[in-house]
Amino acid sequence: MALKVTILVENTVGVSLGLLSEWGLSMLLDFGDESILFDTGEQGNLISNAQILGYDLRQIDRVILSHGHYDHTGGLLKLLQFRGSVPVYAHPDLFTLHYRRGLNGQGDKYLGVPFCPEQLESAGAEFHWLRESVELRPGLWLSGEIPRATTFERVDDKLVEHKEGQVVQDTIPDDFSLFYVTDQGLVILLGCAHAGLVNIVEHAKRVTGEGRVRAIIGGTHLGPATPDQQNQTIDYLRGLLDLNCLAPNHCTGLGMMSKLAAEFPGVFTWAAAGNMLEF
Repeated sequence: MALKVTILVENTVGVSLGLLSEWGLSMLLDFGDESILFDTGEQGNLISNAQILGYDLRQIDRVILSHGHYDHTGGLLKLLQFRGSVPVYAHPDLFTLHYRRGLNGQGDKYLGVPFCPEQLESAGAEFHWLRESVELRPGLWLSGEIPRATTFERVDDKLVEHKEGQVVQDTIPDDFSLFYVTDQGLVILLGCAHAGLVNIVEHAKRVTGEGRVRAIIGGTHLGPATPDQQNQTIDYLRGLLDLNCLAPNHCTGLGMMSKLAAEFPGVFTWAAAGNMLEF
């Protein structure tokens, strides 16, 4: 079945229609018979942006959250107040106390979900907690937890978790992606790829049994990655011979996106708010 992916929220705006940008990410997956929202951005601009683009988010069938950072969950309460009750799929560690280490003696900055579970449930969130990969509809897979197999992909060491009075490295086990199987290969949708882009793609191949990768869309977290991780990831992407759409955004960073655009001129696509991709 055909899939249309619309970027509802991103750091930048790709079309001059009155859309609003914000630091965050939200994508709408339209299968014709079902609409699925992947992440909700930071502030709630996904609602008005969707309306401008011709979508009524009161008609979505379910929500999937890639992980528990504010820039992917911050628009959820406004969405629920607008939409009403809706199934929400996420990792059970969604509400982990995610932080970024403070700079120059400043305190750690909270990066987690800006709402408590009870607040969201009272607004209509029907949470479905998942750790394992699962086929949500024919051909569409939720990744489940991503095995960390590569030696060069590491979670940003500035990301920490406050746990039982201690500050520890945050491994972000709640990092989810989506995999859609098409007749030309996989369409892989990323939230922030904290688990590592290569780890995610290899996991997608194992989960789906499909070895070809047709498209990669979303946040890659390559912007703050080390030069070694950036270079090894680029080398890996060169080996994906079936790749015909590389559409990184959000935490990839403008500098890294420009580099990827130069490295992959035949397949690179900008994925700002308002841009649509069809498969």
